[in-house]
Amino acid sequence: MTLEGVDGAGKSTHMAWIADRLRAPGRKVLVTREPGGTPLAERLRALVLTEHMDPIAETMLLFAARADHVQREIGPALESGAWVLCDRFTDATFAYQGGGKGVPAELIAHLAQVSHDGLMPDRTLMFDCPYEVARSRLDRADKTPDRFEREDGAFFERVRQAYLGLARADPKRIRVIDASGSLEEIKKQVEVEISGL
Repeated sequence: MTLEGVDGAGKSTHMAWIADRLRAPGRKVLVTREPGGTPLAERLRALVLTEHMDPIAETMLLFAARADHVQREIGPALESGAWVLCDRFTDATFAYQGGGKGVPAELIAHLAQVSHDGLMPDRTLMFDCPYEVARSRLDRADKTPDRFEREDGAFFERVRQAYLGLARADPKRIRVIDASGSLEEIKKQVEVEISGL
């Protein structure tokens, strides 16, 4: 399972709670994130979040991190029978680098095939909210914003629309969560989506 959405939508806020709900029936659950999840991928994450670079280079670094993550963590966890709960995966690349920065979808799809051939989440919760809601949450956060969090409203809207397009194209896998309300309102929606898993 993956959690997706624009920065400030609140997906990371719900990560621990969702992991606890998935573990409740006695499942083993690996909780991880992208970019990141391995020592190499975390170093590449630091570059992507801080260094300005060409969108193609950025995309290739993301897939280098993802390939290492899949090989060292996600693949072995799945093979052992564990569930994987990941904060972002390839949908994020289609949304941020594709929708947000104009990287061709064909290139992203090709890199996805090379780095994690056929491996996709069974279920994705896409946290969706308007720019004003996400921006106010980011402004209240107690951390220095990374370079994606500092992007303007136009970038945010391109990313959001790319995510919504992915959800329309694959509604069985990608479930849209209205993330504009309170934590409790969002939890109720999430509960509905994960209760049958």
